[in-house]
Amino acid sequence: MAARNPVKIATVQPDFLQFNNLACETAGGKVIFATDEWFAPAGNLLKREPPEFIASAFTEYGKWMDGWETRRKRIPGHDWCIIQLGVAGIIHGFDVDTSFFTGNYSPSVSIQAACLDELPPLTLEGDRTGMAASDSQCAAAAKLLSESWTQLVPVTQLKPGYSDSCRNYFPVAYLGRVTHLRLNMYPDGGIARLKAYGVGQKDWSSIPLEDQVDLVALVNGGVCLGYSDAHFGHPRNMIGLDRAANMGDGWETARRLDRPSQLEVDEQGILQVPGYEWAVFRLGHPGIISSIEIDTNHFKGNFPDSCRIEACYLTSEEEAQCVGSSSSWSSAKWQVLLPPQKLQPHHRHLYSGGLLAPSGAVSHVRLIIAPDGGVSRMRLWGKPTPTISTNKRLRQTSKL
Repeated sequence: MAARNPVKIATVQPDFLQFNNLACETAGGKVIFATDEWFAPAGNLLKREPPEFIASAFTEYGKWMDGWETRRKRIPGHDWCIIQLGVAGIIHGFDVDTSFFTGNYSPSVSIQAACLDELPPLTLEGDRTGMAASDSQCAAAAKLLSESWTQLVPVTQLKPGYSDSCRNYFPVAYLGRVTHLRLNMYPDGGIARLKAYGVGQKDWSSIPLEDQVDLVALVNGGVCLGYSDAHFGHPRNMIGLDRAANMGDGWETARRLDRPSQLEVDEQGILQVPGYEWAVFRLGHPGIISSIEIDTNHFKGNFPDSCRIEACYLTSEEEAQCVGSSSSWSSAKWQVLLPPQKLQPHHRHLYSGGLLAPSGAVSHVRLIIAPDGGVSRMRLWGKPTPTISTNKRLRQTSKL
């Protein structure tokens, strides 16, 4: 069967966009403090949906904006907010999106980070439009000493929110684990979205050896490393929290153009087609997979006909070679974990026991769908196996 060549991210977009958005509200991210939210609340920064603009929309405080916008500052200082990541981990880059903030975007920003042992006693509830931080909220936030947190992005000018300039990308070289961010605006203004792309880092020492864990889950450090096509939805969506909210919350490819004019099936009822699509994931921790869930929830007229899963164990050096290769991860020593399975629309498929090929510990998996279509969630349940590198990383983690 013919595989589609791996997607190459455009040169104007950084490689870190491949990773998970650890700050997204759907991953549990939330704003826990903001100095001012007069025109639009800071919680909008973490929305999953792209920003929108409604010309006729106004509130009693001014123009409605889909982002965080503060009032025009007339007192000393600058505006800032604190974000609690939904998934603590290593951040590789930021996307500061100023979409639709053209005459009111923040001129400059900086971003700081910390790895806290305990959750701060800070929370923001309800519609915060027209509000500013109270004296008690400011006092509680001051105890975090966030102005001295590690700087990930120095003070940098932003570009206005026109379609050709709104995405401000910032790569990060910091390798420490992060639980909280401080976003500084200088001195005030608006930002539509903040995305913190990275890889979750879990304290695996807290997991009993006998427990079954979803080894590929976003919250457990799973990450997509490559894929053939993501026309309608990125494969990383499949390892998100809970069941998918809609089709946009899953992986969906374009229709393959090499589909036969007349379709035929084999004795299992599986379509005989020349092409397929694929996505590769690194598990949050190497382990032995004992059960698999493939969920086509919401995909009713566009689910794949069939799927199969391959797995292998790669060192970090071998992974780097595959990521930098143009051979579609073919150099990896893939072994069949789940043979081809006929799929159903809008259905949770569960595979375990004799359906899975015997396998030892694996670190990477490749989901293959034929000929194309959408999958909302993939769960790989199993037991983590101990590694030396994991033990070293655990000493750097916090209790969160």
